Amino acid sequence: MAERSTAAVDVADNSGDEPLTAQADQSTADGVAKNRELDTDIDEAQGSGGTERPGEASPPELHSGHKLARRYRLEECVTRLDGFSSWRAVDEKLRRAVGVHILPADHTRARSVLAAARSSALLGDPRFVQVLDAVEENDLVYVVHEWLPDAVELTALLAPGPLEPHDAYQMVSQVAAAMAAAHREGLAHLRLNPNAVLRTSSGQWRIRGLAVNAALRGISSETPQRTDTESIGALLYAALTQRWPYESDAYGLSGLPKDVGLIAPDQVRAGVHRGLSELAMRALANDGATASRHESPCTTPEELVKAIGEMPRIRPPEPAFTAPPEYQRTTYQQGTYGRQAPHPGAAMPVQAPPPPLQSRTGKALKWAVSALLIAALGLGSWQLADALMDQGGKSEDTNQTQTEDNEKNGDKTKPVKTFAIEGAEEYVAEGDAQHPGDVGLTYDSSTTTGWRTNSYNDGPKIVIKPGVGILYDLGSAQEVSTATLSLRYGGPHTTVKLYATDSPGSSTPLSSMKELGEASTSGTSAKVTVDKPVKSRYVLVWLTAMPYSGEDSANYSGAGYKQAITDVKFTG
Repeated sequence: MAERSTAAVDVADNSGDEPLTAQADQSTADGVAKNRELDTDIDEAQGSGGTERPGEASPPELHSGHKLARRYRLEECVTRLDGFSSWRAVDEKLRRAVGVHILPADHTRARSVLAAARSSALLGDPRFVQVLDAVEENDLVYVVHEWLPDAVELTALLAPGPLEPHDAYQMVSQVAAAMAAAHREGLAHLRLNPNAVLRTSSGQWRIRGLAVNAALRGISSETPQRTDTESIGALLYAALTQRWPYESDAYGLSGLPKDVGLIAPDQVRAGVHRGLSELAMRALANDGATASRHESPCTTPEELVKAIGEMPRIRPPEPAFTAPPEYQRTTYQQGTYGRQAPHPGAAMPVQAPPPPLQSRTGKALKWAVSALLIAALGLGSWQLADALMDQGGKSEDTNQTQTEDNEKNGDKTKPVKTFAIEGAEEYVAEGDAQHPGDVGLTYDSSTTTGWRTNSYNDGPKIVIKPGVGILYDLGSAQEVSTATLSLRYGGPHTTVKLYATDSPGSSTPLSSMKELGEASTSGTSAKVTVDKPVKSRYVLVWLTAMPYSGEDSANYSGAGYKQAITDVKFTG
């Protein structure tokens, strides 16, 4: 049994303030007004560092209706703690809701809060709640950030029960990739918890309070990457078990039993996905605590992203099938169109049939019509038989000629076979990876999800590296004749190459692979045809040029030269 990690500090004393459960009722989330637990209202530091003492400056006396910079009108105070306050406000210039953190300019943390806010704003990653403004004015320091009215905190999502394995996988993949990008720019969060992670109505996960929430509370860490990685592990642990992986209760979740230590999620709750359980333990591993199969611990978000990419992909649950309602005939089909509907219980009137033709003239007319019908049927039958005989003779001659031609030319039509993809990984020739945690979304039979490249300033040809792409595992050696790709961004210059190799991994150089074909497209699909199929187990889809596309907030992508692969199929 793994021992409890010492890198995470449990719920702190709050310096004599109300208990955490009482404080949570006085606050709300950024853009989630129904949930009253605000990230900055809980004095829990997930990291090795401690917290500074609150500044001696008193919080500014503000009220609803007060305006900052003649623009931001304060609406509701959601937190007032440790010399600062957080508000829901309205940007009257752009007519939108925003969030505002306010503290006195002489507060001991005012300088660090301003520096953290400006650094976070420079990142500009749409996976984080964006800082919109950071100002010192009239003896006040205030930070304006996005307000997401359609987002729901992870705290609220876990209230009814743990997440489904696919949802937990998406959460940890997106959060880990976002934090890896932040750390590459020298930014840490240090307060990642269920209140800081939000899911939007489109299903995307976003992180709020990057660097700013820690600066507001004076939190620091000597090992920021390890601190944030362990926090991601705690989030995944909570998503799988609906339990907080420490002894103290927090964020509406019960802690682990005392004196038990840190046990794996699949030992806390039955039916937990084994791979995700081990991933959570690897992220939480510290001071000798390791996963059940003794994998190395993940100590940075980058290592966690790599571990996620090595996992088998987790498919979304199949939609439940509901039988369609029984077919109901319309009044027109039932023969009542244009008639008045009878009253319930009333007998339908029966119309009398028309009288038969009983006179001499009527009998003669019946015989004449019968004779004409018999003559017409006989003539039609003779003509039909004659036409069928002529056509049959021609068809036999044609079929015989075609068969003889096919036999001479040796033409044998082979059925098209679609190969199953057993796994995939991002191939990195030079520099950093793109989004290795999303490669499994390129063969999940859904064009709404996929893997995307970074956005580059130079293009359309990729100039800072030979290319970017994904290496697919077909399970066994196959003769691939065609690769069909569905793409997200249209526009000229998308260039795709296909390579075959017998060795997986990025350690295999591109020069040792066999190039199978190349295709360029201006649309949202590409088809690479192989002239001479070669038997190979691994096939590399390699992008060397990409179109320019604008900002794509739904896919967390800024403007630039970029491309995204949503679906891949190999046939032979």
